[in-house]
Amino acid sequence: MRRHRASRAVTLVEVLIAIALVAVVTGGAVTSMGLVASARLKRSASMLAGAIRVAYAHANAKSKPVRLVFDLEQRLVILEESSAPTMALKKKDATGGAAAATEAERAAIEEAESILKGPRVARPSFQATKAFGWNLEQDRPGKELEKGVRFLQVETAHQDEPIHAGRAYLYFWPGGQTERAAIQLIRSDAERPEEGTVMTVLVSPLTGKASILKGAVSMPQPRDDREESERQDSSW
Repeated sequence: MRRHRASRAVTLVEVLIAIALVAVVTGGAVTSMGLVASARLKRSASMLAGAIRVAYAHANAKSKPVRLVFDLEQRLVILEESSAPTMALKKKDATGGAAAATEAERAAIEEAESILKGPRVARPSFQATKAFGWNLEQDRPGKELEKGVRFLQVETAHQDEPIHAGRAYLYFWPGGQTERAAIQLIRSDAERPEEGTVMTVLVSPLTGKASILKGAVSMPQPRDDREESERQDSSW
């Protein structure tokens, strides 16, 4: 009788209780991971909004064009300052009119300029710079997105199509003006853009205001020639 009691099998009720406990613990862990990932996404969007404010103010303080570099492969945001006091923004240009920073940009610029004839204006170069609250990190030229967050795409006024790979640029000029833009961030664990996994930072061209929105929001297109000239903000 004692030997029989010691080797008693686990009952069905005990098995069901164990399964329920495992399900509760697993569900709690998954929920916790989702909350952490969402918090990181929000912090990355806030970092972008702060970088836009810094770049807008830095262009005015230095009286030079400034740009934010979005390195989609390295998940970096880099603040750069122009070597020249002025710069003309070029539409449909890989760098927007600046000197090439990568081999891919250099090849694209050479191909585009080979079609043009006559003298060409020298392109200003840009270098990573420091600003208030924006110190260069060790072994890294800019700030990195939070762990588990990446760029989905970047839209700017000087590009016809959204940028999904490589580098994208957002320019700022002295006097308080920038481009309209939309920078979309996505959680790395998301298989596709959906509610709760994507946030968009929209940039107003005249005020430099950065608005953080939930979901994948496209850049508002100008409704007429006056908005295209960016002398006034689009309403969004």
